[in-house]
Amino acid sequence: MTHRGTGDGAGLVTGDAVVVDLRLAKLPSRAIAFLIDLVLQVGALVALTFLLGATSGLADDVLAVVFVFVGTIAVVVGYPVAMETLTRGRTVGKLALGLRVVRDDGGAIRFRHALARGLMAVVEIYLCFGAIAVITSLLSPEGKRVGDYLAGTVVVRERAPTSPTAQWWLPPSLQPWAASLDLTRLQPATALSARQFLVRAASLNDGARDALGRAIADDMFRQVSPPPPPGVGPEIFLNAVLAERSRRATIAGAPASGSPAIEAPPPTISTPEISTTSGEAPPEENAGGFSAPS
Repeated sequence: MTHRGTGDGAGLVTGDAVVVDLRLAKLPSRAIAFLIDLVLQVGALVALTFLLGATSGLADDVLAVVFVFVGTIAVVVGYPVAMETLTRGRTVGKLALGLRVVRDDGGAIRFRHALARGLMAVVEIYLCFGAIAVITSLLSPEGKRVGDYLAGTVVVRERAPTSPTAQWWLPPSLQPWAASLDLTRLQPATALSARQFLVRAASLNDGARDALGRAIADDMFRQVSPPPPPGVGPEIFLNAVLAERSRRATIAGAPASGSPAIEAPPPTISTPEISTTSGEAPPEENAGGFSAPS
């Protein structure tokens, strides 16, 4: 598994080369979630103390010490381990902050992951007063603490602000061409790059938007056939291919991200039309593309 991206967002790349776009939780939100859990744990320990005081006359000192030790371990370690195992990565604090612990490949954690995190928390958080956890989290690009590295986990934000979604636009004039497309050579990574570009296109400056759009369209141009009609710009081309891909996936019973919308063009498409290389494309491979002239 590898991580792609910077900031609080990252693409987790699984062993099957599938990119899972997640937003990582960093130290501030994780610290608040921990404090919420800590309040609950302190409350449980206080209740345990009162219970021990109420039954002090019924047990000897050795039994009382054993009771306190077992109860403390159950609260400090048992609570987070049990909660994260039963809820697939969430404690009360994480639930309140919209956080979840997942494996490095984006999958749900199991008991062994929660146990490794819980045991390591005793050392790096409780015994060292959080110093090791804070330093490690600040130095880690993914905001991990030592327990996350040992368990192979990462904490992500489930309720992160959603990115604007794209409506893949398939102009009526391009529908016959799109229906004839051979998408068998279209790589998932290329489709993902096109989707992410179109979603974020409006936030890019004109130069970066044009250059990135041309590069992705040029890559996709060589993976699909037949080539688009002359005069189709890069963003129109990307939208049309994704719309057709989504339509076919929906018909096959596996809806793709985004649905084709052919009633009206999305507001993000405003670049002028840029022709592909004029003339007919060779029958086997698409020639030319959307790259700027040298």
